[in-house]
Amino acid sequence: MDLQHRNNVKVLGEGPSTLVFSHGFGCDQTMWRYLVDHFTGRFKVVLYDLVGAGQSDLDAYDREKYNSLAGYARDLNEIIGQYASGPVIIVGHSVSGMIGALADRLSPGKIAAHVMIGPSPCYIDVDDYVGGFKLEDIHSLLDTLDSNYLGWSSTMAPVIMGAPGQPALGEELTNSFCRTEPEIAKQFARVTFLSDNRQDIAGLTTPTLIVQSTDDLIAPVAVGEYLHAVLPNSTLSLVANVGHCPHMSAPSACSEAMDHFLSPWMGANVD
Repeated sequence: MDLQHRNNVKVLGEGPSTLVFSHGFGCDQTMWRYLVDHFTGRFKVVLYDLVGAGQSDLDAYDREKYNSLAGYARDLNEIIGQYASGPVIIVGHSVSGMIGALADRLSPGKIAAHVMIGPSPCYIDVDDYVGGFKLEDIHSLLDTLDSNYLGWSSTMAPVIMGAPGQPALGEELTNSFCRTEPEIAKQFARVTFLSDNRQDIAGLTTPTLIVQSTDDLIAPVAVGEYLHAVLPNSTLSLVANVGHCPHMSAPSACSEAMDHFLSPWMGANVD
């Protein structure tokens, strides 16, 4: 399997450690451009598209393999094995925070740290756990997506992005959603929003930075606080931001939080 072709892998920069950037639902690796230049002078940086997204090989999409996040986690471990060097830090947005955690569980010791931006182990309110959505709300969202994917994308992408005063970002996310092959997007949405990874992530000892927007429709602050409570070596950084994509709408605040957390693995500072 040619991983470069399958996942549209790109390698930038150099340094003693590797940052692997893994994007969220409806996105691709281009969404990281607001952060990447900040790190390429001190880290080796690996960018890739999840299979089914961006410029990945759509022929590699297997509905059975990708019917759970574990399929994406296995892909991530393959990419780490082929392209990473030195300590490896996974920078995962949204659902990729859980993909990174699953990859860690599958290959203990391979990943040195995680940066999770807007992560959620479970989107559904269960007992005392606050995920942000009722089960019926998730089913309604998925039914709408199934019946009118492009209409759903045009309506939801700007809401997910938030970023009042930055309408171009909402348009960019809308266009990214609309470029995704609808049948793949529908399955990935179901896998994402119906997953419950609370048992997978609880007690994970790998150092983890949780970057959470102060106002996020998809992953409210309560989710970040939950993750901070169940991850024993975690740091919670709240970013003053409206929306689910602070790496795009508040990149300076994200990079500042990451700089502090990543200092043990950094190369020489550069301007």
